[in-house]
Amino acid sequence: MYTPINLWAEDDRPREKLLLKGKSALSDSELLAILIGSGSRNESAVQLCQRILATSNNNLNQLSKLTINQLMQFKGIGEAKAITIIAALELGRRRRLEEATEIPKITSSKKVFEIMQPVIGELPHEEFWVLYLNNSNKVIYKSQISKGGITGTVVDTRMVFKIAFEHFATSIIICHNHPSGKLQASESDISLTKKIKAAGQTLDILVLDHLIITEFGYLSFTDEGIF
Repeated sequence: MYTPINLWAEDDRPREKLLLKGKSALSDSELLAILIGSGSRNESAVQLCQRILATSNNNLNQLSKLTINQLMQFKGIGEAKAITIIAALELGRRRRLEEATEIPKITSSKKVFEIMQPVIGELPHEEFWVLYLNNSNKVIYKSQISKGGITGTVVDTRMVFKIAFEHFATSIIICHNHPSGKLQASESDISLTKKIKAAGQTLDILVLDHLIITEFGYLSFTDEGIF
């Protein structure tokens, strides 16, 4: 039986619960319910959000991939509410990105993953990026070198090192994503890495690593001994 939120016990209403107990006390569905404000005639905002989350396996990352039109398929979600949900999830993604870019120094391949996963980990196409480091292994600049299709992208080695000279980088880490989620280096990945590493040796700029990044993990050429 559907009971409107305004008839719930005060401790159970999402807004009041946040005020009384703090944001961490709320479930994902309760936080989303605050965003949309109301449900439909047959279900509360919380029940509606529980249903939306259930179709995304209760995973906010999966939910963030839904389009406005897909969200509007749920009864009670109009264009304005769909836009609000998408905007909130995008803010969360950007917050993760800003937190990652505050990492002052690269000490492991995991640090590189933490920086680059929010940038390229969830893209539906391939992109090739380079992190430019100083003598202390601090990231002084990062740049997208190329953008391609679902299965590949073309990389201009000259551009990689032109940017390195512009920012006085002493070493670089190269990264690209695999939209397929497959953490395996192809022959072309290995060949490109060797080409860039050889150019770096000639120019006295170290190539420290090459990471293949997916939504949930990464492969480090250095960790795996690929080069």
